[in-house]
Amino acid sequence: MLRHASKLFWVSLVLLLAACAARKIEMPSYEGRAFDEVLSEKSVVSEINTRFSILFEKNETEIRGDAALDIWRAGDMSLRVYSLGFLAMELTSKDGAVRSDPALDRVKKMILTRGLRDCLFWWDVRDFDLLDEKGSLLLKSAQREIWIDKKTFLPSRQTIYFEDGKELNIYYSEPANENDVWYQSKIRIELAKYVVTLKIKSMSFKT
Repeated sequence: MLRHASKLFWVSLVLLLAACAARKIEMPSYEGRAFDEVLSEKSVVSEINTRFSILFEKNETEIRGDAALDIWRAGDMSLRVYSLGFLAMELTSKDGAVRSDPALDRVKKMILTRGLRDCLFWWDVRDFDLLDEKGSLLLKSAQREIWIDKKTFLPSRQTIYFEDGKELNIYYSEPANENDVWYQSKIRIELAKYVVTLKIKSMSFKT
């Protein structure tokens, strides 16, 4: 009886672990398609609406929250960050005029405006050279460099160059799918002493 119970326990444990194991994500493959065709398809996107958790890090300090972002290709945006269910920060940008409550320093404002815009609308880059780099495509312009996976055509990292010499680095991971549209659900943005990590919960695209 004891031997039978022990065997039943191990069988149940194996089945439980198998059920809990993460299912392999079937990624899209664009092999054989021209990259400019994919860029053309994405160029019709005019607005992105997304919800995500956000982590601000600077030196040894951390600030966590949940955010709602509506952002347009031209850079207009509305961002609200909540902490413990309360509105902790609100930022809007309209025709280049940025307002925030509370006031933000210049670096954090750059991350939350130009950084968010370019990391989400990563395909919206002008006058670029397309280079082949060992499993990746490199979109290189005077202001930006974007590394794209050759098979999935999803970004893996990006660098944005500012006129004052600063560099904003973006790292993408954890592909996700929503309404048959693939995107990277984890984004890490680094500028100066700041690190901002986004974990996207939902994302929708409007044309």
